[in-house]
Amino acid sequence: MDQTAQTPQGARTEARLIRGGLGALRADLFSGAFAFRPLPPLEPGHRALRRIPEQYRERARWLPHGLVVLAAVFVFLLGIAESGSYGGDLEGITVGFVAALPVLLTLTRPVAAFWLSVAVSAVTVLVGAAYTGAFPWTAAGFLAHLVVMTQIALRSRPRVAVEMWLITVGLAALVVAGEGHGDDALMAMLVLAAFALAAAVSVGGWNTARQEVAVKEAEVATKEADTLAERSKRTRLEERTNIARELHDVVAHHMSVVAIQAEAAPYRVENPPPELEQAFATIRENAVAALTELRRVLGVVRAEDYEAPDAPQPTLADLDALLRNVREAGLTADKTVTGAVRELPPGVELSAYRIVQEALSNTLRHAPGAQAKVEVAYVLGGLGLRVVNGPATGLVKPSPGAGHGLTGMRERVAMLGGVMTAGESADGGYEVSAFLPVEPAAGDAGAETS
Repeated sequence: MDQTAQTPQGARTEARLIRGGLGALRADLFSGAFAFRPLPPLEPGHRALRRIPEQYRERARWLPHGLVVLAAVFVFLLGIAESGSYGGDLEGITVGFVAALPVLLTLTRPVAAFWLSVAVSAVTVLVGAAYTGAFPWTAAGFLAHLVVMTQIALRSRPRVAVEMWLITVGLAALVVAGEGHGDDALMAMLVLAAFALAAAVSVGGWNTARQEVAVKEAEVATKEADTLAERSKRTRLEERTNIARELHDVVAHHMSVVAIQAEAAPYRVENPPPELEQAFATIRENAVAALTELRRVLGVVRAEDYEAPDAPQPTLADLDALLRNVREAGLTADKTVTGAVRELPPGVELSAYRIVQEALSNTLRHAPGAQAKVEVAYVLGGLGLRVVNGPATGLVKPSPGAGHGLTGMRERVAMLGGVMTAGESADGGYEVSAFLPVEPAAGDAGAETS
């Protein structure tokens, strides 16, 4: 009962397998058999081209086409050589040309070349030219058929190689069975074709795997580049956000002072004229409007958990306290000030302090135990900064960083229209130099003129 129930199921399974196999055969060797599929040249980075001089590599990309043509010429000459057994020179030339034609056709229409090679073998059997040779092939036809199948196997799926091998052996077996001889040639074709197709399939699979690996490596490299670019972009945005926050705090503080002073100024003058009161009122209104607009525009960069600092923003006057802190952390740091010390715009003061702070933080992080030196130069056109440290002592292991510090320093300098350089010093340490331009005050300009 069970065996009866299983038989229809097994028959249906076999029928599906047969239909699937026939469908694959039709798709591989019948549908689009005459489709134009030219043999592509070698890729520019192919390993076969690496040992060839660069000036010849472009021409060497067509090496596969040259090998196919060379094989066709060899088959043609082999056909001519067979003329001693098969008859006159004209017959040998004809046999050689007909055998070489499918080989040349593989350059453009490989599947059509296979069927043409099968047809050439059939014609040689019908005309009887192969009876004295390796029946059912001539020597040239035998070699040409192997070359054609190998070429197709190199450029197709392994399934196509199996299908061509089965068709070739099956058709040849029918002819041999009908004529009663040719077993040796059939066995030779069976073995040689199996080895040739197996080698071609292996090479084709290796090339495919290599291409897939190259594509995956390119995808990984692209993803890594995108990740680095995204990380760098995020770092710049974070630093710009920090700068915008600090700028907002500085400008908002001074605008608030302007508004308060403008409101209180009329009460400090006895019987101020209406025009003066109106002028101060206008100043206050503009200051309040500017402050409101500033908060509206720059407020978008504040995080939800960001709180404005209660203490005033640091300036260059706070460098001594900063140096005391880093000395307590184990860094030997000295400060040198040159030029006439003067009060600079708040944005310049804050940026200069932050640049020195970040440079010293990098020294603590990347060169623990080294000595650092801070130089501040007040010049007529602006402010010069130089922070240099010696090489790490090696007693403490450096801690890696994400590169945010240099990015932030460059952003601050660029915001003020200055210039900055950073790199290793001659003694193996590190140096950060920056110049922040400052417009001379009206009093300074007048003093210069006088």
